[in-house]
Amino acid sequence: MQQLSGQDAMFVHAELEGMPQHIGGVSIYDQSTAPGGKVRFKDILALLQSRVHLSPIFRRKLVNVPLGLGQPYWVDDPHFDLEYHVRHIALPKPGDWRQLCILAARIHSRPLARDKPLWEMYIIEGLDNVHGLPKHCFGMLLKVHHAAMDGATGSRFMSLMLDPSPVPAPVEPAPPWVPEVPSPVSMLGKACLDAWKMPLQALGLVRQAVPMAGRLYRGYREHAFEPRKSPPRTRFQGHISANRVVDAVRFDFEVVRAIKQLHPGATINDVMLTIVAGGLRRFLLDKKELPAASLVAGCPVDVRSPEEQMAGGNMVGFMGVSLCTQIEDPVERLRTVHNHSLQAKAYAAALGPRLALELTDLVPGNVLALGLRLAAATGLTESSVTFNTIVTNVPGPPIQQYFCGARLVDALSLGPLLPNIGLFHVVYSAVQNKQGSMTLSFTACREMLPDPARYAECLQASFDEMAALVAVKAPTSRKPPRKTPRKTARKTPRKAPKSAG
Repeated sequence: MQQLSGQDAMFVHAELEGMPQHIGGVSIYDQSTAPGGKVRFKDILALLQSRVHLSPIFRRKLVNVPLGLGQPYWVDDPHFDLEYHVRHIALPKPGDWRQLCILAARIHSRPLARDKPLWEMYIIEGLDNVHGLPKHCFGMLLKVHHAAMDGATGSRFMSLMLDPSPVPAPVEPAPPWVPEVPSPVSMLGKACLDAWKMPLQALGLVRQAVPMAGRLYRGYREHAFEPRKSPPRTRFQGHISANRVVDAVRFDFEVVRAIKQLHPGATINDVMLTIVAGGLRRFLLDKKELPAASLVAGCPVDVRSPEEQMAGGNMVGFMGVSLCTQIEDPVERLRTVHNHSLQAKAYAAALGPRLALELTDLVPGNVLALGLRLAAATGLTESSVTFNTIVTNVPGPPIQQYFCGARLVDALSLGPLLPNIGLFHVVYSAVQNKQGSMTLSFTACREMLPDPARYAECLQASFDEMAALVAVKAPTSRKPPRKTPRKTARKTPRKAPKSAG
């Protein structure tokens, strides 16, 4: 058995009604590369069955400590049934991208069953009307609870199921599995022993406080960073409903890399933040809701040490980066976002990147759960704005991948919504169709974003505006052209690659 860290447990306790805390995505595969040109559902089950022993995530579930005196534990599920977790469904007609996004949003909005291992997989057929995909593609929608992994862990988890060639790689046979099921008494005893360590952990944090205060003082004095202003309130702040929308746009990696040359020192992350900022600016201008002050994005940062790179669970810090949405010129916006990113990194370094991890380890699970529920019930979570949106960067493998011999041709990432933050972006870089691509996906509360197709168009337009400034030709859209509204004099093909309702 393994006890959850404080940060892992936070995602369990934060799972309030209508706000499930799992992550995942939809990946699409071309069957023509598989042996015989076809992948059968039984082939997928057989592949997964041969690899479930490679990760503990597959077969373990959560068990609470009696009386809530400690964080929950991961324990083996003696009744694990692979076919409960892997489901076979078909996309409703007309089977286009919009229907796929609607289906993904509906599945993603449902919480995972707590009495089972916290993951589900859906094999989706009927994608023949998704423009730009080869015939007979199928999708795989995967959802895994955030308590089990973060984005970095998720990439490694996916790699256990995928292969670098159409021929699935052989794996070592699984050793005999004997489920370990601890008794409540043993968990309670371990929780009591862990409680004795908390004073020493608290003392360690106190010892860090003095040098941390010195670093913050020097940073403010030397203008390495400025005091953070409270972000403005937008339509994405407020009560989060149980309904979701998802969509995504894809960009050519070489074009993104060329865009970052518009400002010396800019990074790929800076470019993607600038594209998100441009999309938000356009969308809120359309609604006549653009605040005068800049929106702020919360950016998760992997804080694992080199020795912890293979550690599971969550080891994440947060940076707050101004998106400079008040700036119209895209190059000036990129320059300013880059400067704010440097300040955010300097502030995070001064504060201590692992501070949040260590603080959550000190809070008892029952106290944290009670505090989060009281804050939600009293509206405290909606009274102040920490971030307007989340933008997380998840690097994928730099090679073409295959699932049961089927070639990966597209992907869409799914993220969780947080209290008072109803819009979540995921930047995923990978090799698809033998070329580098970056997919910018978003998950949102449907009441806050009832027209996700329009927001996808705004993100695409933000990218196109910057791509037009560099001498790299972007590939054509995968989506069929759509006529612009009649009030527009010149008709042009729609470039946003995806839409959803």
